[in-house]
Amino acid sequence: MKALVFHGKMDVRVETVPDPQLLNPKDAIVQVTRTAICGSDLHLYHGLMPALEPGDILGHEFTGVVLEVGSKVRHLKKGDRVVVPFTISCGNCFHCKKHEYSLCDNSNTNPTLQEAAYGASTAGLYGYTHMLGGYAGGQAEFVRVPFAEVGCLKIPDQVSDERALFLSDIFPTGFQAVENAGVGEGDTVAVWGCGPVGLFAIKSAQMFGPEKVIAIDGVDERLELARKIGAVVVDYRTENPLTRIPELTGGRGADCCIDAVGMESHGFGPGAIYDKAKHLLRLQTDRPNVLRQAIQTCRKGGTVSIPGVYGGLIDKLNLGSAFGKGLTFKMGQTHVQKYMKPLLEKIVNGEIDPTFLITHRDSLLDAAEAYRRFSDKEDGCIKVVLDPLMASRRVLEAVEATALPVAP
Repeated sequence: MKALVFHGKMDVRVETVPDPQLLNPKDAIVQVTRTAICGSDLHLYHGLMPALEPGDILGHEFTGVVLEVGSKVRHLKKGDRVVVPFTISCGNCFHCKKHEYSLCDNSNTNPTLQEAAYGASTAGLYGYTHMLGGYAGGQAEFVRVPFAEVGCLKIPDQVSDERALFLSDIFPTGFQAVENAGVGEGDTVAVWGCGPVGLFAIKSAQMFGPEKVIAIDGVDERLELARKIGAVVVDYRTENPLTRIPELTGGRGADCCIDAVGMESHGFGPGAIYDKAKHLLRLQTDRPNVLRQAIQTCRKGGTVSIPGVYGGLIDKLNLGSAFGKGLTFKMGQTHVQKYMKPLLEKIVNGEIDPTFLITHRDSLLDAAEAYRRFSDKEDGCIKVVLDPLMASRRVLEAVEATALPVAP
């Protein structure tokens, strides 16, 4: 099969690799029909995540068709259209039974790596380093899905693959960020980062009746899309969020602050310069400039929600401000399975069309160029959807074009 393979920092290639096989009676094999490049994939692309090895297949957002199921899979059959959550969860451990699916005790096949780094192991993830299980990802023609009955949600006939695709990650991630932030009627919500997760956080926050949603970013296309969906935008290139957010909130600060950027935040000022220098010198793994701003501009007694990925150590965090103002922090990988069905209902009912943020559609064969474009924020690129079936068709057409004519 064709798959997008990691070879090193900013070096990914579409290559022919072995097809996946059933390894466990609870597995399924899924033919991928749509897959996407996530902002957190760029952390891998930029070489910032440990335990990623050359030859690893990337990608964790995908839909597909079930081709084969293991003997213990009862509620899926060949031909079912499914969307697959990026968190691999057993469904039976202590955390899964509490609907904390991203904290599953049983799906990470390399728990000692994460236990050494973080003190505990969490769920395995598709295409996201050997610290998180070393599972082959979904930017491929076929994928093995472990714990398939927990790891596949059937897509109803009236919902297209593209409309279901973002249930695999970014829609639930944005929604959980809002839920973690405790957004309520009349609140002011500040969202840093108008990438896909930030945009879904804005759309999700609006479902809870806030007075105002403020969106902070420095990319024209992202700011325009945030404005289009109803946010008050702050362009950090020309406006300082540390002064602008108090101005927009009568000096009180935002009730709920959402860091949808994470470890690769940009910006201006002493904090951003300090982060960049320490990062370049490998004295700090992550850049917390956005997190500092969220803490500083959150109102007293407010909540900071962190869906943006952090991978390691940060410096000069203004914890004294957080303590003094009595802030609450909630963060972590998304418990995707918890949210997929209720958010699917919102799609079916027409409350939201998740495809609003797709800017580019490409063949899987063009994935390497799509990564570069997304990384460089070129050509207004906000969200890329890849079609593996288009790759198959192009390969078939190439074979047919070079085939020798059959003698009469």
